[in-house]
Amino acid sequence: MSDTQLRPRRSVLYMPGANERALEKAKTLPADALILDLEDAVAPDAKAEARERVCAAAASGDYGQREVTIRVNGLDTEWHEADLRAAAEAGPAAVVVPKVNSAREVRDIERALELGGAPEHTKIWAMVETPVAMLHAEEIAAASDRLSVLVMGTNDLAKELHAEFVPGRAPLLGGLSLCLLAARATGKVILDGVYNDVKDLEGFEAECLQGRQFGFDGKTLIHPGQLEPCNRVFAPSEEEIERSRRIIEAFDQARAEGRGVVTVDGRMIENLHVDNARRILAMAEAINATQES
Repeated sequence: MSDTQLRPRRSVLYMPGANERALEKAKTLPADALILDLEDAVAPDAKAEARERVCAAAASGDYGQREVTIRVNGLDTEWHEADLRAAAEAGPAAVVVPKVNSAREVRDIERALELGGAPEHTKIWAMVETPVAMLHAEEIAAASDRLSVLVMGTNDLAKELHAEFVPGRAPLLGGLSLCLLAARATGKVILDGVYNDVKDLEGFEAECLQGRQFGFDGKTLIHPGQLEPCNRVFAPSEEEIERSRRIIEAFDQARAEGRGVVTVDGRMIENLHVDNARRILAMAEAINATQES
């Protein structure tokens, strides 16, 4: 398991780049990662000022263990190139790029970051949010080693599909599944899309649970009130941690005794169960490390 995968990204909160108070508040929020937004959250006449503010925040080192990223404006906008140049100089943990539709676009982003002098630690997070992106998700994910995370843009995907927002997200499951397959096939992290009704915490938690059951590493959020349930759902539970320990102990003991058959709680244990148990324990340790630091 890579360091990228081990880093907790249960909760990834969008913060409006034009709002200085919001950027200050983000320093105290229990989010695993922050997306300082220059795109949807910023009016056209405020783009330049927000770019300067966000890049200064990302370079400040004032956000502790939180992973700080910058969402730039899209490739087809007049602000994209200036955003990438400024972000490259600021050196955030990642640059989040909306509506990435092809491997070529990923390579163009990578080249622009390199030309701008971006440090090696500044990764690319590609937002996949169109039918074209769904159909080319594996090519996008595999296009660059610098690309470390796929971010689902479920609002735009629903819009382009002419789909309705319904509990369970049935109209979106095909696209979600394709992107999950692409992420796992290429060893990338993948984040679920946002939940729009910030007052509906019951519905939000249900969608978090669905995302975790699907296999997402975490979820993007639009309100601090969504942080607690998201962190809880996407973290290993005490029951999972205890069972994982028992699986590993039973497997190690069986190997030491030369036994080929291992059972825990009446279920046969294979290598794949042990690998999953080790992944759960490693993630629990990583979460604890961020909370203690």
